[in-house]
Amino acid sequence: MISDTILGVFLIFCRVGGCLLVAPGLSSARVAPHIRLFIALTVTLAVAPMLLPKLGLGLRGAGPADILWWVGCETLTGLAIGFFGRSFYFALETMGSALATMIGLGGIPGNPVAEHEAASLAGSLIMMAATVLVFSMDLHWELFRGLVASYDRIPAGNPFGARPMLAGYVDRITAAFVMAVRVTSPFIIYSVLVNLALGLANKLTPQIPVFFIATPFILFGGLLLLMVLSTDLLGQFALEYGHWLKRG
Repeated sequence: MISDTILGVFLIFCRVGGCLLVAPGLSSARVAPHIRLFIALTVTLAVAPMLLPKLGLGLRGAGPADILWWVGCETLTGLAIGFFGRSFYFALETMGSALATMIGLGGIPGNPVAEHEAASLAGSLIMMAATVLVFSMDLHWELFRGLVASYDRIPAGNPFGARPMLAGYVDRITAAFVMAVRVTSPFIIYSVLVNLALGLANKLTPQIPVFFIATPFILFGGLLLLMVLSTDLLGQFALEYGHWLKRG
């Protein structure tokens, strides 16, 4: 029936729209809301012919309460999938803020990329580069493919249990922050060594403001280290994010 088809397309839109509402890149505050809505509608109509048969016969003769249950389940499932992907950006943003403090750029504000709040200058640069990398590597298409594949693991109308959702989110956050600590470890070592050397120099010559004199050199060394390691830093992020999109 036409009404069942329209309702099925709307339920697919609930999962797709919920995911794109918080997914990395597409949920940026710099993307206009009507553009995000247009993308969600386009993706929904593109994948609807493949996904409508997977909705089964559960929609036939469903009452208002059942339809509301389906809408809630699909929306929460889409939000959960989007938050899993967003965890990589949470880790990357935290890493960027810590990195800026380590190399002496912590007090210089930058333009926000994915959020409304201003981030550090180095953090904004890393977030912008990571967002461009996601789209240039076509990882947003992998996100859409993962949404289609999610119907095999989480059938439509089945609630995404709070326990597996929270357990999966904790695992994903853990993996993302382990990745962030791993790629930030050279900057941690750099910060410890530089501050230890400056502390010793300040003890030997307390009448000289060592930290003020050394600030340009710390900044130069940190930016040089960032230039050398930026490829590996963003590469590790792209590999981890792409691995999650392909394996789930």
